[in-house]
Amino acid sequence: MENTQIIAQQMKLRPSQVTAVIELLDSGNTIPFIARYRKEQTGSLDEEQIREIAATLKKLRTLNERRATIIASIEAQGKMTPELLAQLQNAATVTELEDLYLPYKPKRRTRATMAREKGLEPLAELILAQLRSRQTAVQIAAPFTNAGVPTPEDALAGARDIVAEIISDDAAMRQTVREKAQQWGVLHSRKIKKAEDKRDVYRLYYEYDQRVNRLRPHQILAINRGETEKILRVSVEIQERDWLLAMRSKFRPDRRSPLADQMQQTIEDAAQRLLLPAIERDVRRSLTETAKTHAIQVFAANLRGLLSQPPLARHVILAIDPAYRTGCKVAVLDATGKVLATTAVYPHPPQNRRDESLKTLAALIQKYNVSLIAIGNGTASRETEQLAAELTRQMADVHYLIVNEAGASVYSASKLTRQEMPDLDVTLRGAVSIGRRVQDPLAELVKIDPKSIGVGLYQHDVNQKQLSETLAGVVESVVNQVGVDVNTASPALLTYVSGIGPKLAERIVAYRDEHGRFAHRQQLKNVPGLGNKAFEQSAGFLRIREGDNPLDASAIHPESYGVATAVLARAGLTPRSTPAEREVALRQLQPDEALAAELGAGLPTLQDIFEQLIRPGRDPREDLPPPILRSDVLSLDDLTPGMRLNGTVRNVVDFGAFMDIGVKQDGLLHRSQIPRSAHLSVGDVLPVVVQAVDKERGQIGLGWGDDGAGAKG
Repeated sequence: MENTQIIAQQMKLRPSQVTAVIELLDSGNTIPFIARYRKEQTGSLDEEQIREIAATLKKLRTLNERRATIIASIEAQGKMTPELLAQLQNAATVTELEDLYLPYKPKRRTRATMAREKGLEPLAELILAQLRSRQTAVQIAAPFTNAGVPTPEDALAGARDIVAEIISDDAAMRQTVREKAQQWGVLHSRKIKKAEDKRDVYRLYYEYDQRVNRLRPHQILAINRGETEKILRVSVEIQERDWLLAMRSKFRPDRRSPLADQMQQTIEDAAQRLLLPAIERDVRRSLTETAKTHAIQVFAANLRGLLSQPPLARHVILAIDPAYRTGCKVAVLDATGKVLATTAVYPHPPQNRRDESLKTLAALIQKYNVSLIAIGNGTASRETEQLAAELTRQMADVHYLIVNEAGASVYSASKLTRQEMPDLDVTLRGAVSIGRRVQDPLAELVKIDPKSIGVGLYQHDVNQKQLSETLAGVVESVVNQVGVDVNTASPALLTYVSGIGPKLAERIVAYRDEHGRFAHRQQLKNVPGLGNKAFEQSAGFLRIREGDNPLDASAIHPESYGVATAVLARAGLTPRSTPAEREVALRQLQPDEALAAELGAGLPTLQDIFEQLIRPGRDPREDLPPPILRSDVLSLDDLTPGMRLNGTVRNVVDFGAFMDIGVKQDGLLHRSQIPRSAHLSVGDVLPVVVQAVDKERGQIGLGWGDDGAGAKG
């Protein structure tokens, strides 16, 4: 079956949709561009569907490459048969292919290989055939003795080794046992007696037994890590009934044969020495791959939520990067992120200059009309929060919030930061980054390796290449959904724009520095190396505000300007009409099939044009709840069961969501407390109820506080 048909069946799509996506991808189009500007060809498939098609296509092409290699190898050995070729061509997975290839795969020297070299293959064939004879097994084996095989017993042992390998290599039987093991196998985890688990990290798995098909991804990864750290011993038990019947269905001892006992011994040996260890490895590998893929998906979803948090514009921010001994680094930023002032204060031990610090910070707040204090969530953050709360009590219009500072230290010392803030000490750059993360989380976080942002689970245990590719895809997706102001964007932000990449991003900024602001989108073609293809892919995602053409500030692609202008003309408007004027006039004009045909556009494109004309360059992040701004501090002692609070989702994991409720420790909203209809993302703000407080362990249990209503989906 062709790749197109396979993907269409798996995803329940029309083959024409899949064909269109494959052709567009193979022609060098990016996923954001295809999703946004080629809806007519794809039948309006969204980004996630297109990414799934791309990922499945890559797997199928890899499978087909492996299939071709295997077929060529077997043909070169002269062992190909029409039946085997048909099986290979119909194999739907790499596992199925490798099972079929196993008997023909060049092997290192095994016991069976050495037995074959000693001429024992004919005897092995007699055991397989369960020869009926009046001779005993020893008598049948006697003619096969030689210098290398001194006794009939040695001949029988060598022949059994050959038969055991043949049994173990049987593709159909192997697949049956694997399926049984994946369904009914039991994973056992035990603590190694002499192992030290100082913090009892793996206590749950010291005496742990679970059916493999009931294991959750986070459990698999935790058990794997415990095994790697030599704290746990792990095995998978496969019941005899689940392998013996499968083996005997094809390799059955015949009681009428003198070689029946040889076959019985061989079945036991094949199972215990070859088949079951291999199946156990397969099951563990499959579990691990599934868990790692899931962990990457969780990381990606959390990253999308973090990057999609709404910017807090129009605030002058006092940003604090807290610390004890080295002091709290402070930066004041205007509403555009420009650094107005920097300093350091020492309110915490060992200096304890608290009053002096309060005066310094109060003076900065008054001088620059600061409206928001942003505090990094690292060392001494909650003590610094006490300081901020005291300031907000003195100054009614000032609030504060805690900011996730993951990756800030790496960013502070990076080449990019040195270019952006050459005059600032490396220790102060972290404070600037914390403040800018509040003003525009996306623009600031794209400067940091996504893996360093800290919203994953077991991120170091997964395939790093796959993780990087997935996270880069998330960043690319969010950046292009939001759009980028080409006249203010950093090279880091421009890098993720469809069709741009790092080199072109640098060139765009260099051109902007040399020639000044871009006045219109067509001017982008003057950037060295930015040809027609790159322009086509990127132009719709790059915004030029207050430029020569008002349409350049929207997500309307230049290729559709003619249609957009015609729509405006129909409504008695021009591109310079205000959004308010457009909204009134365009509501009278319906984007239907008739108008689309008349203007020579597809209906999906026409609908997008209408939306952009009414709300040009709309930032999708504006629809999300803003962060919680606080004016007073809570401690663990202030919490009591039944207390209702608003919390911010910090991290979503398999077993629930960690919530910032304004105390030093994040609370856990266990998955059992989350309604099935709810879909939580990093940055979501929702009401929760305190259920339990363990002050000794610093743990807070939370319940759903929305009286059964669903969270933002």
